[in-house]
Amino acid sequence: MKATGIVRRIDDLGRVVIPKEIRRTMRIREGDPLEIYTDKDGGVIFKKYSLMGGVVDFAGQLCDTLNRTTGQVTVITDRDSCIASAGVPRRELMEKPISPQLERLMEGRQIYQYKPGEPPVPLCADGEKFALATAAPILSEGDVLGCVVFAGEAEGLSSGEVEYKLAQSIAAFLGRHMES
Repeated sequence: MKATGIVRRIDDLGRVVIPKEIRRTMRIREGDPLEIYTDKDGGVIFKKYSLMGGVVDFAGQLCDTLNRTTGQVTVITDRDSCIASAGVPRRELMEKPISPQLERLMEGRQIYQYKPGEPPVPLCADGEKFALATAAPILSEGDVLGCVVFAGEAEGLSSGEVEYKLAQSIAAFLGRHMES
């Protein structure tokens, strides 16, 4: 655990305020679920809860299938990071934070498809290697849970109708799967 030097008191209803600086750096938004842990030393730990965390193995299998079908780098994200990928070594994308641009696209609840001549939209926050070819948000009961992405290197991006329809279908399937 890392000490922040910030001390807060619990109010009469048992509430404690998480400072704005910590919420910003940890990307905790209003309404985000937090999981509460305790340790043997009496510590209380809050961890962001990802609804998509329960389907990581399944998402990995979907990515493998989509990659074999299309030959493109395939990624499934939750609202904060890449949770499954295929077509690249796992360490290149797994658990990397998504870019703010992808976060905005997901919040817009629209499918994105790269058009030649446009500036590429980075997949990860580091903005290094991969950009979006197609991205479809995963919606469940009106909430954005993550995104299905076909990606590639910024110089050679391409996306067709097949990738568009596959991303749309898999995102809808995962959204319905999360409802049950």
